[in-house]
Amino acid sequence: AAAGAIIGQVIGKDTKGTVIGTAAGAAVGAVVGNIFDKQEAKLRDELKGTGVDVTRTAEGEIKLTAPENITFATNSSTLSSKFTNTLNSIASVLKEYKDSTIVVSGHTDSTGTDAINNPLSVNRANSVANYLKQDGIESSRITATGYGSKQPVASNSTADGRAQNRRVEIKITAK
Repeated sequence: AAAGAIIGQVIGKDTKGTVIGTAAGAAVGAVVGNIFDKQEAKLRDELKGTGVDVTRTAEGEIKLTAPENITFATNSSTLSSKFTNTLNSIASVLKEYKDSTIVVSGHTDSTGTDAINNPLSVNRANSVANYLKQDGIESSRITATGYGSKQPVASNSTADGRAQNRRVEIKITAK
């Protein structure tokens, strides 16, 4: 709506143009939001019982969080067979909803050194991204990055916290 108001004001140079632009922007936003809501609901349904957590972020992204116990063996970037089935479900939904971008991020706990954790997180993110690409998701939609131990979601002082920090996240953003 705000973008529409600005465009309407620039084009129309009056209040009428601003009002028309606001209405047009709000309508487009509602349509995109509705489609994105459907994509989120479909992902929740497809991923039920897989161990993957589906959340909506404050930024409006759909975030899929997959813990290490379903994705990779310790110190490995080879996808587990259990996770490839889950990735097939994710890819199926991503193919249906093509107007989104995907950021895959790998994370580790703080045990070990950055020299080990950073490449491991990058390799894990790349493994997931490459699998999605091989399953038919356009490479132009996917970005992969590794954060090592730099973005913990729990304390690294406990075994449970470290397990939560070893994860892969897939963030989906509407175009």
